[in-house]
Amino acid sequence: MYDGIADLPVRIDSVELSTLERETSSDFTRVSTVIEFHGDGATGRGEDVTYDAGDHRTLVAADPDWGLTGEWTFDEFSAHLDDVDLFPEPPESETARHYRRWGVESAALDLALRQAGESLGSVLDRTYDPVRFVASTRLGDPPTIDRVEEFLSVDPTLEFKLDPTPGWTPDLIDRLADTGRVRVLDLKGAYEGTSVDNPPDPDLYGRVLAGFPDAVVEDPALTDDTRPLFDGHRDRVAWDHPITGVESVESLPFEPSWLNVKPSRFGTVESLLATISYCEERGIRTYGGGQFELGPGRDQIQALAALFYPDAPNDVAPSAYNDPEISGDLPSSPLDPPEDVVGIGW
Repeated sequence: MYDGIADLPVRIDSVELSTLERETSSDFTRVSTVIEFHGDGATGRGEDVTYDAGDHRTLVAADPDWGLTGEWTFDEFSAHLDDVDLFPEPPESETARHYRRWGVESAALDLALRQAGESLGSVLDRTYDPVRFVASTRLGDPPTIDRVEEFLSVDPTLEFKLDPTPGWTPDLIDRLADTGRVRVLDLKGAYEGTSVDNPPDPDLYGRVLAGFPDAVVEDPALTDDTRPLFDGHRDRVAWDHPITGVESVESLPFEPSWLNVKPSRFGTVESLLATISYCEERGIRTYGGGQFELGPGRDQIQALAALFYPDAPNDVAPSAYNDPEISGDLPSSPLDPPEDVVGIGW
């Protein structure tokens, strides 16, 4: 698929950066940077979803143009970025390098498509289908069903992606299962040194597998104690945090049945499209994931889901689903694409 966009011309006359900030239901303040490229009367936008707020403030204060002005093909632009340090100071986490690279590349691709009067779908000869989404939410400490029930009081058809923790009692699991609306369970077993680390717990894993027999189970930590629990359940296992490209898929403990595709984890557009193609060729099912995007990044992951995995349990709900307070007028799933799409998002 990358061949379909590699030769797109893009002209960049100027670079503009701005910061977005918003409280979230996960008890942290999300900060992101919107990257705008201006050229030939058009504007292309991307979003850097680096998690450390200091990295964003340092970037905006430096106000770099990274030497990106000029005329390129998209492939030339991407290759040039290999030699550009996008961080005025080293990032707090090395994963941020992929996040910022994606923000810059998505802005350039958005501009190239807009200058050509095209959408990503039209260039790749794909249609935008209505996007099924799930609400990803935490259940508090100690965990309760309250937030799920509040969402369901607004929209009884809403589906969920939830993060099981050791505090999930058998009673809570039964009550959540009785809703019939839980589609994905994220064990977060691949994280280390973060605020969401969830060390492997054989008892929790066993309760989750038994309590939600039809749900996708994401990112288990496979140890001598937990690995046997997944015998007969491997077709339910999805991977998210480790996935940054085709090589990372081939390095998984076993052939995957599901992948959570978070575009910002891939860094480059080429790596993202190559991995989606790899999955399509091998029958690996995919669904979209988000990173608490506040601006154009959210539209872009929804548009990508519409092109590549519209019927999956996509964690790409509109940003209002991440607000601390639940609104009474939330959009319902599926999301209908606009009639006229230009650029990488909509």
